[in-house]
Amino acid sequence: MADLAQRLWEARQGGTLVEAAARRDLAGLDDAYRVQEKAVQASGHARAGWKVGSTSAEARRKLGTDRPGAGALLEPFCFGHGAEVPVFAAHAPAVEGEFVFVMGEGLPPREAPFERAEVLAAVMGVAGGIEVVGSRFEGGLAGLGRKGVTADFGANIAFVESEARPDWRDRDLRDAGVALSVDGEMVAEGTGALALGDPALVLLWLANHLRERGDGLRAGDRVTTGTCTGVAAIRPGARVLADFGPLGRVGFTAVPA
Repeated sequence: MADLAQRLWEARQGGTLVEAAARRDLAGLDDAYRVQEKAVQASGHARAGWKVGSTSAEARRKLGTDRPGAGALLEPFCFGHGAEVPVFAAHAPAVEGEFVFVMGEGLPPREAPFERAEVLAAVMGVAGGIEVVGSRFEGGLAGLGRKGVTADFGANIAFVESEARPDWRDRDLRDAGVALSVDGEMVAEGTGALALGDPALVLLWLANHLRERGDGLRAGDRVTTGTCTGVAAIRPGARVLADFGPLGRVGFTAVPA
């Protein structure tokens, strides 16, 4: 597992690919999470939060999985609005519009499951976000499955966020909309309800997933809650914008890594 983790990290930073057959070494989902943890350790980078993927029915169908999954967000791959974001064409980059919770308080691991109200009480604000996703395995994301996606940093390439809004509690994120544009053309739109029916349920799922693994959320963590727009492929040079209406806009330019 350590060898696969090192190879995935080297592929992430160098723009190369790992042969699809290497996924056969993953005996189960626990193995996949252990590979991801070792790949994060191999990177030497600090964790800035978490991405949760496969929270929409479309994403689960595309990836060939029946459950969500979590991946660490690494600090050098997190950006603010207007940034230039390096991407490798070999990793088949694509973008998703997502709602993002910013934690004001930590939720350390404990024996009892977390409840929705206490998880939301720990949130400082909500931002609009764009996740850039892709695969370091040959063959891309389609049909990669939960194990393959999980081992490969949760398919995260980069994360871009707007400024967090503290007044989010006045809005029902299930009905909140997002429109995703690439090079000035709208390519997809949706609402928060596409993420497990409610982005708040994604945050609750993550808090309890981490609890079960002896980990937890920390104050300042970003939690991006899965696509509300579907996935749109991009190439280096693309200009990407996600419009979250009252929650603001967030965008970036993809540049060759």
